[in-house]
Amino acid sequence: MSGSSTCSIGGGSGGGGGGSGGGSGPCGACKFLRRKCVTGCIFAPYFDSEQGAAHFAAVHKVFGASNVSKLLLHIPAHKRLDAVVTICYEAHARLRDPVYGCVSHIFALQQQVVSLQAELSYLQAHLATLELPSPPPLPPPLPQFSVPLPPFSISDLPSSSSNLPTSVDLSALFDPLMTPSQQQPLGGGPWAALQPQPQQRPVGPGGSGGGGGDLQALARELLNRQRSAAAAATAAEPPPPLSKCK
Repeated sequence: MSGSSTCSIGGGSGGGGGGSGGGSGPCGACKFLRRKCVTGCIFAPYFDSEQGAAHFAAVHKVFGASNVSKLLLHIPAHKRLDAVVTICYEAHARLRDPVYGCVSHIFALQQQVVSLQAELSYLQAHLATLELPSPPPLPPPLPQFSVPLPPFSISDLPSSSSNLPTSVDLSALFDPLMTPSQQQPLGGGPWAALQPQPQQRPVGPGGSGGGGGDLQALARELLNRQRSAAAAATAAEPPPPLSKCK
């Protein structure tokens, strides 16, 4: 209960002692009862001389001064102020509502709590309909496994020195009269694939397109003709005259 409804509770003129000892007049309870406020009055610390009389009137009408005095004497001193506040609140509530007293106020507060809870549930449901649906979460990215490449070393290269010939005959490359079958390859393995293949070209209109073999045959034929012409010229020349012996 607020301080205004309990009157200046805790501000009595006695200040924890008697009301008349301070010289400022009796406390509110003794003033209402029209008696002398003695030192150690139980009501003096809680009912002041100004507004305490009106609040004590409600307490006295509902509970009685002697009953409240006995109740406060059985309560520890540090809790008496809370007891006086609740007694004053209950006394005023009972005067307003003789049937329910402060219980009517409790019922009103409970009904207010129920109404507020229903309103809160309605507002929460309304907000749920206004919320936009959240998009589905993206799938986690697939893990990328990177295979490390093995370290490269020159020792990993294939050793082909055993396939290479120890000596190469280069005379076959410069002899045009040798047939391809007579030419020896430079070597086996990868060198055979790199050796250039002779292209076959026709010698002339009457050529058979034999390639290198036709060229060599033509060269032999020309050589034979030259030899035959030289032999014929030698045979046609007259013999030298014989010298006469003297």
